[in-house]
Amino acid sequence: MARSNTLQTVTLGPKGPEVPALGLGTWSWGDSLFWQYGSAYGIDEVRAAFKASLAAGVNFFDTAEIYGFGKSEELIGQFIKESSRPAVIATKYMPAPWRFSAQSVADTLSASLKRLKQSSVALYQVHWPFDFLMSQKTLMNALADEVEQGRIQAVGVSNYSAKQMREAHSYLAQRGIPLAVNQVQYSLLHRNIEANGVLEAAQNLEVTILAYSPLAQGLLTGKYTVGSDLQPAGARKLDPKFSQKGLQKIEPVLAALQSIGKTYGKTPVQVALNWLICQGNIVPIPGAKNAKQAEQNAGALGWAMTESECEQLSNVSLPWVK
Repeated sequence: MARSNTLQTVTLGPKGPEVPALGLGTWSWGDSLFWQYGSAYGIDEVRAAFKASLAAGVNFFDTAEIYGFGKSEELIGQFIKESSRPAVIATKYMPAPWRFSAQSVADTLSASLKRLKQSSVALYQVHWPFDFLMSQKTLMNALADEVEQGRIQAVGVSNYSAKQMREAHSYLAQRGIPLAVNQVQYSLLHRNIEANGVLEAAQNLEVTILAYSPLAQGLLTGKYTVGSDLQPAGARKLDPKFSQKGLQKIEPVLAALQSIGKTYGKTPVQVALNWLICQGNIVPIPGAKNAKQAEQNAGALGWAMTESECEQLSNVSLPWVK
């Protein structure tokens, strides 16, 4: 029997916004460099993904100014205006070499809010740790200013190490503001944060982990197997993990996902996402390029595998803890 999954919502950080235990990442919305937006799919498909997510109760959307060079934010802004349902939006600031003042944070946020057609966002994250010309202290104080002005509800970081997280946390704490999230790559096939101190630091600081690439860019969907001729599109074709040798290595993980999925009538996608949710204070943010993918993602909610099944998946994916 599945355990009742009462953890359908997660509070980001100690006192941040409450969001569903599953979000939706929108890197592929408007991005034609890595993904094939504009050729393989377009605005109609991603609008349908947005609507299907909201209909399923997944109203937390993660974007960034760099996704499609602003296009992702523009699309979300347009879709929100078309919808009567509320949406919770997270976006990101890219610390680039030419952005070396606190004013650049305010200006960049203003541009994002304009594209999103919003007066504020629930979560504003630093996309990458980069303090070559602007110190972490200056950056965190600039973000704290925006919280006080009401333009952002919570502050997050992305791709930060344990040490960098603690530093950001301490600067924000001086302003009485918690660090809400660290958005990092985390999946059954990428468990580095369990070994490098990031997960432990997040737990100690009460920081929520937003797990990007929770399906390992499609490897955990079960679509790509040794016996299949199906090839991933775009830049993923060059990734050795999608080679025959790479696919052989993940066969035990896919077999375990399929076995557990049969018990609950769930797909490998839904089981892989549910494993992350079961870890506690982890919000996976898989992508979705169409309504079908969005609906499948949402099927990770509303149930929970047993502790022994969770442990089974943890054990079979141990090679990816490094």
